[in-house]
Amino acid sequence: MFERLDRLADDPILGMMAKYRQDTSEQKVDLAAGVYQDELGNTPVLRAVKAAEQRVHDNQKTKTYEGLAGNISFNVAMQDFIFGERHPALADKRIATVQTTGGSGGLHIVADVLRRANSAPVVWVSGPTWPNHRPLIKGGGLEFKTYPYYDAERHGIDFDGMLSTLEHANAGDVVLLHGCCHNPTGADLSAKQWDALVDVLARNELVPWNDMAYQGFAQGTDEDAYGARLCAQKLPESVVVTSCSKNFGIYRDRVGAASIVAADAEKAVACATHLANVTRTVYSMPPAHGAAVVDLILRDEDLKALWLEELGDMRDRINSLRRNLTNALEARTSTNRFSFIARQTGMFSLLGLTAEQVDTLREKFHIYMVSSSRANIAGVRKSNLDYLVNAIAAVL
Repeated sequence: MFERLDRLADDPILGMMAKYRQDTSEQKVDLAAGVYQDELGNTPVLRAVKAAEQRVHDNQKTKTYEGLAGNISFNVAMQDFIFGERHPALADKRIATVQTTGGSGGLHIVADVLRRANSAPVVWVSGPTWPNHRPLIKGGGLEFKTYPYYDAERHGIDFDGMLSTLEHANAGDVVLLHGCCHNPTGADLSAKQWDALVDVLARNELVPWNDMAYQGFAQGTDEDAYGARLCAQKLPESVVVTSCSKNFGIYRDRVGAASIVAADAEKAVACATHLANVTRTVYSMPPAHGAAVVDLILRDEDLKALWLEELGDMRDRINSLRRNLTNALEARTSTNRFSFIARQTGMFSLLGLTAEQVDTLREKFHIYMVSSSRANIAGVRKSNLDYLVNAIAAVL
């Protein structure tokens, strides 16, 4: 039977990471991996996480299953974190949340529930979007279309094109949005743009699906949730999928949450049953450790303060790297063509290089990024900044 299977192409990002690991050059630079890196190139375990893990370990009394919805205390804590403790949708009990295996697991679970709710829903994704969005949506049996988002010439958002396209979407269509730190472009909607977008969503009866993979990495935990909170307040229905991988630094623990904001409390209960039922058909019970750690951090005043300090340090470092890289490129190239890097947020930016230039950076200078020239700004360090800037200038 299996002789019929042909080998699939390697995942472009994971394949690039493998090539980087095999490279023996001491000058190699990793701008491909989608994880936070510190000044030494490490992805550290946060002090708040280590402290919480020790307490979870010391107090753990069982290894039994958590249940289909996962850690209920974690789900409630995540609702407060995502939407804000005093959000009217929470007060009205309109939100159903389940723990998921990371953000990807949450996206898949939601896709399946959307298919149950509508036999042929259309999901609109931004152009471009995170590469794994499309296979996850297809895997859930959904059709997708693309709305304009990033203007590569101006290195900014084509907001007029975005709204114009969504004005012609059909009632009941789903619009997948990046809550903050757009991947791969780093170009985020402003609060004013979110306000205008929600008006379009309401007028055309569209359902927003916010992918919140980086809450706290752009401006702050509350500021970054503006769009998701606005949708939940102004619209009868919305979806939020959250990952704890980046902001808690627990990538391998696979912790996330899927939340559906329903029209009323009764519908929220119904959505909760479907979210749990889908998890039963996929992985049954989510892992317990990471969710217990996050729950403890969000509920313990001292641990939360320490975590927010560490999260702020990561955010400030990335924002500082953006400014330093922009200034260095401007000085080296005598142009402001890279000024957009400093205006963007999160870990990623599209540098505007051709695939051939990206290949040259890898083959000649041992600098790794995906062919679209998406670069992880967190991979820039004081020790490699000049080398990186000189290499980019050389391939222009």
